[in-house]
Amino acid sequence: MADPNLILVGVNHKTTPVEIREKLAFSPGEIEASLERLINQPEIVENIILSTCNRVEIYARVRNTSEGVGLLKQFICDYHNISPQELETYFYSYQDEAAVEHLFRVSSSLDSMVLGEAQILGQVKDAYSMARALQSTGMVLNQLFEKAFNVAKRVREETGISERGVSISSAAVELARKIFDDLENRSVMLVGTGEMAELAAKHLISYGVKTVYVASRTYERAVSLAKTLNGAALDFDMFKEELHRADIVITSTAAPTFIIKKDMVERAIHQRKNKPIFFIDIAVPRDIEPEVNDLENVYLYDIDDLQGVVTANMHEREKEAENAIEIIQSEVNKFNNWVVSLDAVPTIVEMRKRAETIRQKEVEKALKKMEHLSEEDKNTVELATQSIINKILHKPTINLKKQTQSQEGHVYLKAIRHLFHLDD
Repeated sequence: MADPNLILVGVNHKTTPVEIREKLAFSPGEIEASLERLINQPEIVENIILSTCNRVEIYARVRNTSEGVGLLKQFICDYHNISPQELETYFYSYQDEAAVEHLFRVSSSLDSMVLGEAQILGQVKDAYSMARALQSTGMVLNQLFEKAFNVAKRVREETGISERGVSISSAAVELARKIFDDLENRSVMLVGTGEMAELAAKHLISYGVKTVYVASRTYERAVSLAKTLNGAALDFDMFKEELHRADIVITSTAAPTFIIKKDMVERAIHQRKNKPIFFIDIAVPRDIEPEVNDLENVYLYDIDDLQGVVTANMHEREKEAENAIEIIQSEVNKFNNWVVSLDAVPTIVEMRKRAETIRQKEVEKALKKMEHLSEEDKNTVELATQSIINKILHKPTINLKKQTQSQEGHVYLKAIRHLFHLDD
């Protein structure tokens, strides 16, 4: 099995517009039916379908590589009732080592729309779990996907690819943590109830912020969001008087002019006895007068500042991606070595060679003590010991050949190679 005939056919956000991707998406029920249909194809040995909002990919082990690629493309077209001509420019396909590398990149989020995002790994795990439960995977894809999960873990642990925030909300949290060191028991005030402000508040809460105030021109909306965030609603005309209670203020209103001005913040900082206050102005037009930033212990960031942080963080993630690529290439080589060792024949040859070496040494030692034996007797000893070795290894050899074709074949090979010290 030095050549596993491993293939991948798919489309993703890099090759295919969303209006095409949404037509090709598989629901969980459709994935289940498709896995069963594919595994019943004589050409398909194993298969897994990965379907997310950004990609649809089918990984398969096939009997013939070129025929398998064509079959998977045709299957996707037929299943979604789209002509092959319409999709041909969007499809990509990889084989063997290239397919392995692609999966490792996907699982490690190097191929994601947002570099370093964590969601894709869970989606890959879900796709694998479903395929395995339906028994559409086997020895090669099981080992490949388990290895992909380990690779993703290494990339996250050994690089900083996911450490810096690359969304507006995560950038806001990152800045808040720099200003306050510890967000435990801090308070946040939302002025306006925009989606990004809500997301930033949820991020802050996840890092320990305990008190949340919500002010909105629509009081009912403030009450609803405050309930979601386990906070308190404020009347919009009252938030200015309560500003001093907040360590972090996030604004996202649709006001045409500044709603928070320098003199207002001066009063708040005085009431806070000069304890720092952090303003995040996500609104366009801006909600907070820029001169606020001139005040001591007041930190103001607008949407452009946050976008600058996001851009800088993305550059840092791209640098870390270079380290991730080195890890992936190393793991691809390890997987290829495993594939080469999969074939039962080399393992059986090595096992017999190890046994024969031991037999010869022991026979040689014994015959030195029995120099009186004739050549005919010595040949009899040779033949008898060879026969013993053959009979001892006969059943294990047959079983090993059989088990390497099973779902857990790699476990048997690994055990044999370990027991007989074949990798020493």
